[in-house]
Amino acid sequence: MLPAKPTIIAGTCTPRLAGYTQRVSLFKSASTISLLTLASRVGGLVRDQLFAATFGANAMTDAFYVAFRIPNLFRRLFGEGAFSQAFVPVLAASKATHGLGATKQLIDHVATLLTWVLAITCVLGVTGAPLLVWGMAGGLQQEPQAYAAATVMTRWMFPYILFISLVSMASGILNTWRIFAVPAATPVLLNIAMIAATFWGTPWFRSHGIEPIYAQIIGVMLGGLLQLGVQIPALKRLGLFPNIGISWAAVRTAWADEATKNVAKLMVPALLGVGVAQISIFINTQIASRLAPGSVSWISGADRLMEFPTAMLGVALGVVLMPQLAGARAANDPKQYSAMLDWGLRLLLLLAVPCSVALLTFATPLVAVIFHYGVFAESDVEQTARALMGWGVGLLGVVAIKVLAPGFYASHNMKTPARIAVAVLVITQVFNFALVPVFQHAALTLSVGLGAMVNACWLLIGLRQRGSYQPLPGWWKFILQVLASSALLAIFLLWAANAVPWTHYEHEKLERIGLLALVLLASAAIYFVALWASGLKIRKLLRH
Repeated sequence: MLPAKPTIIAGTCTPRLAGYTQRVSLFKSASTISLLTLASRVGGLVRDQLFAATFGANAMTDAFYVAFRIPNLFRRLFGEGAFSQAFVPVLAASKATHGLGATKQLIDHVATLLTWVLAITCVLGVTGAPLLVWGMAGGLQQEPQAYAAATVMTRWMFPYILFISLVSMASGILNTWRIFAVPAATPVLLNIAMIAATFWGTPWFRSHGIEPIYAQIIGVMLGGLLQLGVQIPALKRLGLFPNIGISWAAVRTAWADEATKNVAKLMVPALLGVGVAQISIFINTQIASRLAPGSVSWISGADRLMEFPTAMLGVALGVVLMPQLAGARAANDPKQYSAMLDWGLRLLLLLAVPCSVALLTFATPLVAVIFHYGVFAESDVEQTARALMGWGVGLLGVVAIKVLAPGFYASHNMKTPARIAVAVLVITQVFNFALVPVFQHAALTLSVGLGAMVNACWLLIGLRQRGSYQPLPGWWKFILQVLASSALLAIFLLWAANAVPWTHYEHEKLERIGLLALVLLASAAIYFVALWASGLKIRKLLRH
């Protein structure tokens, strides 16, 4: 007679089994976010391919990227940056300890204050657009037409921060309730809107004697509205759609809430940390605008490719870990807290190292296949590839920060990451001072990558010293297995990069795309077979 199938009665499973089940669930959630993020990034690549083929890389495209970076800079402060870092831990703790009623009130009050702050910021941003463009990229004044265009586009696109920051708040709520699909899928809508603007808007603007690149204004604003609109039904189904007060009395009531004040207090050091990162982008854009025309566009192209591993690995893991870490902290479960960090770091290393290897050894083929069409020349491919290789040096650090920083935020410690970020900003500018004269625009991505490595190491040391993270056994063997497999991958990619004249297949689009697909599939096979041969059992990784 066969033994009865074991059952698990709610509340009676062992902590080890509960932790394993939770990590499997987190892995599935992270996989869902990664797949949806992949769809978004593919859409973003199509968008950028069409943009590069239509406009190339020149002073006017630099103007657009500068204008688009300005509202995105503020978005990092009021959206998924400082605000999310402060809001999500407080929201998760309220959900775990105070119940739905108090949590809904917190959402209403925070949404009211955020909307008012964003509305005032938009008015100031539209009014001060010339000053913002001068501060972000004063070097554009070398091209008066581009400088004027950047100012016009900044004015029209600045209200984008209102939509996208409210999207970030909605995403934080949905992620806390473990609804990850809707927030992860919404960026696709911005890509669709911008593709439509390039495909249909550009010819219309050109035919009416209007600067064609202004069509992107419509794409950006429409994309922001669509992203906000798709969040609303999901929030209403949960009964968490915020009631935003429009009167001064509502603002005063919202500010009187202690939970709201707690979010604001946590935002102050978080603003410093995120603000420092934005200052680094600000400085780099300013430097790039004073280098060869096209430098901002080359760096932006490299950024787009770097965002694939960053978003699919770091952002996905950070999104699923933050609420869970906050919940473990609220439940006073330090072992589970540490175990989730350990799991996240192992998965991160497993996937980020081969991605870094690919950016360092296979940059030119990647850029050629993605961007080498229309007026985007072979020289643009070379310069963009140089910037992409700079990211490859520090990719592991960039992605690791997304996992390590929530280890501090979930315990309401915003000050330590902020202090580290300030120090790293200084270190990054020292790298810029030494490297820009040698590597020009490529030094800007290299410096940020090196700074990210310093930042990640510093965060890891801080978590260890505070006892928040205790590594589980087997790390050294795991590191050797990943490095050995990555070394084999590097050899293969170096051969593939030189065996095919990637920039000579501009007109054989399908052939070049097919070759890239074959190389990437072979790369994945080589890496994971090498891991298997070294004795690493990837499925077992979930049980560590």
